[in-house]
Amino acid sequence: MNELIALPTEASVTDALRTVQDPDLHRDLVSLGMIKNIKICEGNIAFQVELTTPACPLKAKIEADCREAIGTLVAGVTNVKIEMTSRVPTKRPMGGKIIPGVKHVIAIASGKGGVGKSTVSANLAVALAQAGAKVGLMDADVYGPTIPMLMGLEDEELQQIVVRLPDGNKAQRIVPLERHGVATVSMGYMIPAGQPVVWRGPMLSKVVNQFLSDVEWGELDYLLVDLPPGTGDVTMSLSEAIPLSGAVIVTTPQDVAASIAVKSLRAFQKLNVPILGVVENMAYFVAPDTGKAYYIFGHGGGQTTAEELKVPFLGEIPLSIAVRQGSDEGEPVLVSDPDGELSRYFREAASQLARQISIQARKFQPLSMS
Repeated sequence: MNELIALPTEASVTDALRTVQDPDLHRDLVSLGMIKNIKICEGNIAFQVELTTPACPLKAKIEADCREAIGTLVAGVTNVKIEMTSRVPTKRPMGGKIIPGVKHVIAIASGKGGVGKSTVSANLAVALAQAGAKVGLMDADVYGPTIPMLMGLEDEELQQIVVRLPDGNKAQRIVPLERHGVATVSMGYMIPAGQPVVWRGPMLSKVVNQFLSDVEWGELDYLLVDLPPGTGDVTMSLSEAIPLSGAVIVTTPQDVAASIAVKSLRAFQKLNVPILGVVENMAYFVAPDTGKAYYIFGHGGGQTTAEELKVPFLGEIPLSIAVRQGSDEGEPVLVSDPDGELSRYFREAASQLARQISIQARKFQPLSMS
């Protein structure tokens, strides 16, 4: 008498996937609602794993863990097809005015100027966009706007459109300029080249609020805000105006830069803004002729700062001629040299940032995946 061959069922597949945990959240994928659309045809199994960000750095591990669980715990499997999808959740701190359509607003800050914060902001934004996220970049450095040059848009001007509001009234809205998959606004689009901005603090705050409330951002997963150096009016206005999902602190390895970065970090903590991590820029320089690394500004200041303050370290970015050239030419290195080593560093930092946003998102109520 022939024995019946066991075939997989939706229940057996689901039970197997309950053994797979999200490495960050330490809960199984089924209870987190990440397993979607299980389909079974005899021994063929197909399902989706819905991640919380398209830039998830653990995507390959999660997929491998799912395959191992199915192969080990489910009988009669002949083929497994896994589609890795993503949907960024909108959980965030409460308070402030939420920007319609924008899921997460992230402040990119530094305690002092000259650390390459804007270059880091632009490349992080491009990296997230290349991963499949919908990204905006707001240049809040009113005195020294550099995002137009970094994104190759310095000769462009912002336009306005008339939109109909939910209450039926009409209002004018600023249309962001888009390049490299990133929607941008900047004071640099509104003033002639070389013209200084001579304003007092209240005017700066007014511009920040206008960029937040009067711009037609559309649907965005992430809006990165490139802040001016320091912890002054713009930082305060931004933190009070909207519920920030978190802040990223950019520093160099130099002791003086790291010590001032700590002040910026603590300022956000006092404003109850989560610290998503520290990026160490200009970490070292690799001589192109010898391949030898030179630690021009010291070594490990950013990582040491992150460890001492118990916040995530998102990564280090070397000092590079390619990054400088790309910035001057309006082509971030992720565009000018997408397969190069420098692009890999920025992608890793962007993935770690997206990862921390997802972790923070689980801490706030209410939950919405819309």
